[in-house]
Parts: sequence; C-alpha cells; structure tokens
Amino acid sequence: MHDAVVLAGGGARRLGGADKPGVRVGGRALLDRVLGACVDARTTVVVAEPRTTARPVRWAREDPPGAGPVAALGAGLCRVTADTVVVLSADLPFLGADTVRRLLAALDGQGAEGALLTDADGRDQPLVAAYRTSALRRELAALGAKHGGLTGLPLRRLTAGLDLTHVPDPVASFDCDTWDDIASARARIREHGHVLDEWISAVKDELGIDLDVDTGTLLDLARDAAHGVARPAAPLTTFLVGYAAGRAGGSPEAVAEAARKATALALRWADEASETGETAETAGKADGTAPGAAPAPGQPDVAPDATPDTRPDAG
Repeated sequence: MHDAVVLAGGGARRLGGADKPGVRVGGRALLDRVLGACVDARTTVVVAEPRTTARPVRWAREDPPGAGPVAALGAGLCRVTADTVVVLSADLPFLGADTVRRLLAALDGQGAEGALLTDADGRDQPLVAAYRTSALRRELAALGAKHGGLTGLPLRRLTAGLDLTHVPDPVASFDCDTWDDIASARARIREHGHVLDEWISAVKDELGIDLDVDTGTLLDLARDAAHGVARPAAPLTTFLVGYAAGRAGGSPEAVAEAARKATALALRWADEASETGETAETAGKADGTAPGAAPAPGQPDVAPDATPDTRPDAG
C-alpha cells in the first residue's frame, strides 16, 4: 500500500502567473489528470490552497506558502502514513496509473530508496517518482538541520542522498511549464491514437464515474446495432446498456452482461432482416434515418425516384 503527495503550488512564472493546476488539457484540469493517476493510493495529499477536485484528497500547505518544492514535500509527508509514497507535480498531462505502478514495481524490484522517471533527454524527474517514506524523512531532517529549515532548497539537495533507480518514459514525464507545452499537450491528445481514451477519461471525470469497462465491447455493440438495425440505434442502445448496468449495480460485470444481451438481440434482429431481404438502410427509410438527406421535422420525405424539376429557373 502506498500514499501519494502532489505538489500543486508554485507561482507558474513561465505561464504568466496563471493557475497552472487548473489549466485544462483535454477538458480536464491538469491537477485532476494527475489525481487520476493516484487511483491506487490509500491517501492522496495535495500541497496547495484547497480547491474543488474530481477525487477526494487531503490538503496541506508549506510554511510559509511559496517556500519551494522541498518545503512543500515536507508538509505533504506530515500527512502520510504508508511506507511508500509517490511524489508528483501537478502539471503532468500524460501521467497514468500504469506509470505509477511501474515506478512502484521498480522501487520494490531494485530495493532502492527511490524510483524516478527520466525524460526524453535522460534527465531525472524527482517529482515523478516513488520513494521510501522513511528515506525522504531522513533526508529532509538532515537538510533542515544543516540549513536551518527547508525554505528555498532545490530538490537535487534532497535526492542527492538517496539510492535511486530510474525508469525511462519520455511521454509520462512531459510536464507543462509554458503555454507552448500546454498547446503541445492539447494537440497530442487529439491525435488518432489517443483521442478516444482521452475522451472517455474526460467523460468519466465529468460524470463522477470511476469504472473501468471494456470499451471495445461497447464499440462492437454500437457497430452491430447500427448495421443490423439502423444507425440511430447505436447511441440509443449503448445508452440503454449503461442504464441497465446502473440498475444492476454499475459494476464492469453488469456492463458486460447488459452489452452481451443487447449484442445478441442486435444480431438476431439482423438475421431476421437478412431472411426477409431487409437491411438497416431500407428499414430506416420509414422514419427518414437512412443515409442521405433526412427530412426536416414535420416535412414529407421525397421519394428517391421522384422526377426532378426541369424548369429553366429550377434550383
């Protein structure tokens, strides 16, 4: 079991003093994106002024506010009890729970005192790391005694005394220090290989849903409903599956069972249509949902073989 400390203070000077943890990437605040990676933590402490977050957290603040990352980390450690702590900055748009798990596995596997991500240039990222809590407290106490406090101390002074192992990850270690970084992050999540996962994560955060489901199964169901019944059947069917799963308890298993039943129904529907020579397109003609121009509400459809108006001024 581990705890997490997220450092979300700082002046964000390179962002013109903007509220960096609240800047949105993919429709989600940077802080909320990082908190999503802490889903396995027993306790998550955010060192900053309290604000609304997508997940429940505990709050801490360095004294004085703005005293720097070492002081902030010291304040956060006062609120954790686990033997292992994940330490993160609040500006990591591509950090996920899987990366946090890799850091924890590296920490345990190597028997080190800390496991840090390294970025694309091979540089250590001490604020994307997992540590032995006792080792951090030891070094913080030594630094405080030597310097008369922790205010203004750089993180390298803290990590210099630790036995560290490294986990390369140029994507998860990407942090947003400038508006160009923000623009790059926003562009990346809209790339074809990322956009669907990003959208689903954003929707779950917005709706307060913490549920992992097989999205492939739901997409297959939507395809079968669209092809075997009619195109508008796809979104309506997936909505009804979600509703049924919610009534059945809302677990991943409930979603899978509701999707299984709806898929079987869609396939039976398609089989019957094929036996009578009907297709999803011809079935949709009756209500104007087939491909092509749909009639406006309350307006009559135009038959596909209607004779066009050939008057000179027509059109």
